Amino acid sequence: MTTSAIQLTAARPWGISRMRPYPTTYQQPFASVAIDPDTQKGIFRDRAGQVVEMGKHGSNTGTETQPQSTNLDSRNDTDHDQDSEQD
Repeated sequence: MTTSAIQLTAARPWGISRMRPYPTTYQQPFASVAIDPDTQKGIFRDRAGQVVEMGKHGSNTGTETQPQSTNLDSRNDTDHDQDSEQD
């Protein structure tokens, strides 16, 4: 009885043909972020520990009233109010 060698050929995985180089990275102007316990806002610091101003941004709050049960079968009515406030 003779032993025959099995010949394997390396196949290139199909996903490699779909890969592209990573985009160039952007160095963030800050190195760490902490929360100020009094204002609950983020404090951004650079690598030297100095506070970095990150500019102004708005905030948004919204409220929604709960549906009231107004129909005869005691199921919640889908009518409800929404409002939002942005600064």
